[in-house]
Amino acid sequence: MAPSFDDGNSLFNFVVRDGNGVKGMVDSGLSTVPQAYMQPPIERIDKDRARKHGHPPIDLSKLGGPEHDEVAKQIVRAAESLGFFQVVNHGVPVDLLESLKDTAHDFFSLPAEKKAVYRDDVSPTPLVKYGTSFVPQKEKALEWKDYISMQYTNDAEALQHWPEEIRDVSLEYLRTSMSMVRKLLQVLLENLGVKPEDSMIDVLVDKKMVNMNYYPTCPNPDLTVGVGRHSDMGTLTILLQDGIGGLYVKIEDDSEFGKKGEWVEIPPVPSALVINVGDMVQVLSNGKYKSAEHRVRTTNTKSRVSIPIFTMPNATAKIAPLPEVVEKDGNTLYKEF
Repeated sequence: MAPSFDDGNSLFNFVVRDGNGVKGMVDSGLSTVPQAYMQPPIERIDKDRARKHGHPPIDLSKLGGPEHDEVAKQIVRAAESLGFFQVVNHGVPVDLLESLKDTAHDFFSLPAEKKAVYRDDVSPTPLVKYGTSFVPQKEKALEWKDYISMQYTNDAEALQHWPEEIRDVSLEYLRTSMSMVRKLLQVLLENLGVKPEDSMIDVLVDKKMVNMNYYPTCPNPDLTVGVGRHSDMGTLTILLQDGIGGLYVKIEDDSEFGKKGEWVEIPPVPSALVINVGDMVQVLSNGKYKSAEHRVRTTNTKSRVSIPIFTMPNATAKIAPLPEVVEKDGNTLYKEF
């Protein structure tokens, strides 16, 4: 017998403590959105009012060739204006991307007890966490999302500790993405007047994490969010979307994309990856590159998956606006931390 989702404690125990997640709630025959998931009107996403990001993806195969400078300009322009852009010919095999999406669906279709072993309070390893929403113990309105998060230290530990159902494909995704990440950082840093050595980039992408996010079908998407507004605290984020879409980005400054404060949708493009600037790169650039707020809408058509890679600096790294930028700007917007 399914629990009563009108009762907050019963819902919390079923979804969070027992590891059933939002998927388990939906699979139980849910026909309305429980009160705990209803967002205040200001946080709801009006897809009909959002613009669509109409710019074509950037072709990364042209970096290093005759059109290098033009492609570098496209990357810089996107980082300075919206903070989000899509890339193709990125070096990650397209069949791997398709396999990732299938694997994510398969993983979240596993019985709850197979996933719940990785819940935060019982996981056999600090490298892997399975959960739902963001911080469900503290949130006033829960997010319509389940996820598995895998921290990367080295191949051996990933092979030992990551869930075997998703381990190999996730590790290959990470491996094949890092060359692209390094090229993008090189372009962004060179535009700031820095000639980055490998050791500098090593520090900026020292910590890595692969997530698989699962957004079950929702009886009323207008009342919920898959992920609430936030910016990414790391260096660069790489995101694989499926064909359903639902990613919205807030425009930080008036630009070709629209007016400050408006939201623009990043529609899925076959075989493309979404790149976004994180807080660390915004600080390094003294605010030139934008780490934009973004959020995710739910859908009532079919379940959606997305698979981000988060790159972050070494935990002991000192992050501050680059001296070359401060000298040019004549001021600094951020203190070193």
